[in-house]
Amino acid sequence: MKKVLATLATLTLAATSALAAYPDKPITIVVPFAAGGPTDKVARDFAEAMRKPMGGATLVVENVGGAGGTLGAGKVAKAAPDGYTLLLFHIGMATTPTMYRKLNYKVLDDFEYLGLINDVPMTLVGRKTLPANTYPELAKWLQENKGKINLANAGQGSASHLCGLMFQAAVQIDMTTVPYKGTAPAMNDLLGGQVDIMCDQTTNTTGQIAGGAIKAYAVSTTKRVNTPVLAKLPTLDESGMKGFNVSIFHGLYAPKGTPADVLAKLNAALKEALKDPEFIKRQEGLGAVVVTDSRLNPAEHKKFVASEIDKWGAVIKAAGQYAD
Repeated sequence: MKKVLATLATLTLAATSALAAYPDKPITIVVPFAAGGPTDKVARDFAEAMRKPMGGATLVVENVGGAGGTLGAGKVAKAAPDGYTLLLFHIGMATTPTMYRKLNYKVLDDFEYLGLINDVPMTLVGRKTLPANTYPELAKWLQENKGKINLANAGQGSASHLCGLMFQAAVQIDMTTVPYKGTAPAMNDLLGGQVDIMCDQTTNTTGQIAGGAIKAYAVSTTKRVNTPVLAKLPTLDESGMKGFNVSIFHGLYAPKGTPADVLAKLNAALKEALKDPEFIKRQEGLGAVVVTDSRLNPAEHKKFVASEIDKWGAVIKAAGQYAD
């Protein structure tokens, strides 16, 4: 009996010591898209904000792009559930279950939900050489160039792909969609004039709009985005597309089975990171809204994603947009 009690005491002490030591090595945040894109930017700012509440830990961003974010997400789903491999994913967490018929993971079963980070509006932008300067002029140009319009996106299931689907349906004009392996290469071709328009997150477009490298026509939310660069842009809703409302969220996830104490520490750190004045300033400057509501809590985060799966599932099925 004494030996049993001694063993239990040793195990308890070891577990307590392990938690106290966590993290005792770098934490990897997997971003399932190419470097330089909007999700990558959010992740790098977030990693910096997480450093202090995680006791000065090193947080490394790893880009694992491809297949609309599913390669990176799948990697995290199969990673050791020890708190050292995390996933930072956007709305694709809610759209891939419908869009991809052969996912090698289950969104609601194979991850621990840690909390949402931000909500990000989208912007409808075009190449600098487009003759249209305002949304009404763009609408006219689209009508006059049916069958010749190239619409870029960051790959099937990406935020830009979903926004583009809704935009095409709203204007009732079929366009040639040009998918890329991430937002950064898509933006590069928009800058180079190889494609005509794109619907992309404000976190990726604000700098290019401010520098005059691309043209901006509207934002995707029902309210205007109150930043110096975007405040004058109309919403697509007020431009005649009543009810048009697309906002992208980013959330943090861990592999299923990660110890509860580690999850609690990560969630607490996430909440503190989102109070960081520099992180808030950077996000607001790009038109993003840092989450402060109940979706910071794991259960509400998961509930929200489940509702988004239902919402976007209907849109994807109606458009017949599936991937292998």
